[in-house]
Amino acid sequence: MTVRYLIDTDWVIDHLNQVERVVNRLKELRPAGLALSIISLAELYEDVYYSRDPDKSQVALETFLEDVAVLGTTKRSVSASGKSEGGCEKKASSLAISICSSGRPRSNTTSRS
Repeated sequence: MTVRYLIDTDWVIDHLNQVERVVNRLKELRPAGLALSIISLAELYEDVYYSRDPDKSQVALETFLEDVAVLGTTKRSVSASGKSEGGCEKKASSLAISICSSGRPRSNTTSRS
């Protein structure tokens, strides 16, 4: 699976809550390949287990994740990401998507508007 975009926890939550602009944007990006960090996945499962309807929330999350890569992390990968951060050109969309000029996905800490 090719992965071009690393999506943030908030994007997945908004998608699951049917926020139209997020649903539409992720639909556009999905063919290029979406990924989620293992840390974001843990946050999402915490939300699932403490939601009003954990069973329904879990089904919705797992359906969303069917073609989304889950990326693990190591000290080395985090360190490399930190070093390359300065070399990336930010191309933020209205959803604050950032892409390294090399095409590797990168998370963005910019808050949503």
